Amino acid sequence: MSKFFYTGAGAVVAFEEKRAWITGVVAIAGYAVYLALVLGRWGTGPSGDGVPLTEVPYVTPLLWTVGGAIAAAILLNIAVAVARPGEADVKDQRDKEIGRLGEHAGQSFLVIGAVTALILSMAGADRFWISNALYLGFVLSAVLGSVVKLAAYRWGFQSW
Repeated sequence: MSKFFYTGAGAVVAFEEKRAWITGVVAIAGYAVYLALVLGRWGTGPSGDGVPLTEVPYVTPLLWTVGGAIAAAILLNIAVAVARPGEADVKDQRDKEIGRLGEHAGQSFLVIGAVTALILSMAGADRFWISNALYLGFVLSAVLGSVVKLAAYRWGFQSW
């Protein structure tokens, strides 16, 4: 196991914990880039006048940041696996239970994002808000899932 994320003597990091770090950091970075791109275009129309947020072109930045985040996560996972090839295939019962716990916790935000998008759709909201509610739900799901996994690796968890 690698000592990359810990500074204490003899501390090790499971490969699945490294993957949780990658997922959380990439999700936050991708969403931050998306927000910077969209909010950077807000209020700057061709004639210099203000553009409403719902009229800002968001589809292309959304697709590129989602695709870029997926590609970055894959490449980072490959890099970590190549750095320690013996660890990549090792997954014990604890890793499986922590993975399941994190995924179940993260799904809550996925459901909240979907229900929010459904409500916005029924209320006749602009596609901008519906798309952004879904995207935020996916991001929060990944982040919460990663945080729960990291907390379980660092401080333990109750196996039921």
